[in-house]
Amino acid sequence: MTAETQVVVVGGGPVGLACAIEARMAGLDVTVVEPRSGVIDKACGEGLMPGAVPALARLGVTPRGYPLRGIDYRDGRRSAQHRFVVGNALGVRRTTLHAALLARAHDLRVGFLTDRVDGVTQDARHARVSTVSGGGITGDWVLAADGLHSNVARMTGLHLPTPRARRRYGLRRHYALEPWSDLIEIHWTRLGEIYVTPTADGMIGVALLARQGVKFDDALAASPELAARVRGARAVTEVRGAGPLRQNTRARTSGRVLLVGDASGYVDALTGEGIRIGIAQARAAVAAISSEQVAGYERAWSEVTSDFRRLTGAIVRLATSPARRFIVPVSHAAPGIFESAVERLAR
Repeated sequence: MTAETQVVVVGGGPVGLACAIEARMAGLDVTVVEPRSGVIDKACGEGLMPGAVPALARLGVTPRGYPLRGIDYRDGRRSAQHRFVVGNALGVRRTTLHAALLARAHDLRVGFLTDRVDGVTQDARHARVSTVSGGGITGDWVLAADGLHSNVARMTGLHLPTPRARRRYGLRRHYALEPWSDLIEIHWTRLGEIYVTPTADGMIGVALLARQGVKFDDALAASPELAARVRGARAVTEVRGAGPLRQNTRARTSGRVLLVGDASGYVDALTGEGIRIGIAQARAAVAAISSEQVAGYERAWSEVTSDFRRLTGAIVRLATSPARRFIVPVSHAAPGIFESAVERLAR
C-alpha cells in the first residue's frame, strides 16, 4: 500500500474533528471520512463541563454558549446543588459546537471525503479504509472516531457486545423557553434522569437518559416540577434519540488503527463527560502516532478515562438499582461527597 495521507480520521463528529485538528496542529496531513456533509446533530445533553471549555479553546474553538455555574440534582422534594469552584460549564447546541469545529478544521486545511467506510485493511506500514462507493483512502494511521456504533471497532475485532440488561438510551428535545437557572438541572424520576441545559439562543435542551422503551413525554410527566416549567412552551425540535450508550472494547488499538471517543468504549452520558474525554483522547492518539509509540495510547486512554469509568460507572449502577431513590437524598444530606464527585468530573 502507498499512503495518500498521513492520518485518516473515520467519523466527522466533534471527536473526529478534534482528532483532525490535533493532527493538523502537529503538522500532519489529514483526511476525514464521513458519510454526512455539513453540520451534524446528535441527541446529547449539550452541556460542556468546565474542563471541556479550555480544551476546546486550545484547539482554537470557542463556540457561543450559555454560561452555567454548577449542577443541581432534583427529585421534586429535595435539591443538591454545587457551583463549580473554577470556571463555568457552557450550554452549547450540538449544531453550534459542530459548526465551530468544522470551521476550524477547514481553516487548517483538513481534507474531507464524503463516503461511508465498509472495510479496513493494513500492513506493517499503512492502513487503508475502503468505502461503499468502491473507493477509499490509505494512510499511515487510522483514527476511528465513528461513534457508539463504530463499524471500525467491529471490523478490527475490538468491539465487545453489551449485555442487554445494561443498555440505556438518550432522547432530546429543545423548547423555546428562557432559562430559569444558571445550573444544569438533573431531575431524577422513576423513569430516568432528565437533564435541563440552557443554550445561548433562548432555548433549553431537555435530555432523557433511560432504559429502552421509555417515552420522552412519559418521563417528563414523571417530574411534575419540570412538566409545569415547559407546559405551553413551543417544542422547537423533534425528539431525537441515541444509544445504546454503553459500549465495550477489548482494546483501543489494532495495528495502525486507534479507536477514539465513543468508538473506544463508553459508560453512560450521565455525568456529561463525553466531549472532554473525547478531546483528551484525540490529543493522546495524535501524540502516540506522532511518536510512533502506539502502546502509549492504551496507557494514556486508561489514564484519561479512569475517573469517568469509575465514578460514572458507580453512579449508573446506583441509578439502575433499588438504591436509585436515595441518590438525591444522600447528595442533599452529604454535600461534601456530592461536591467532591462533581468537581472531580468537571475538571
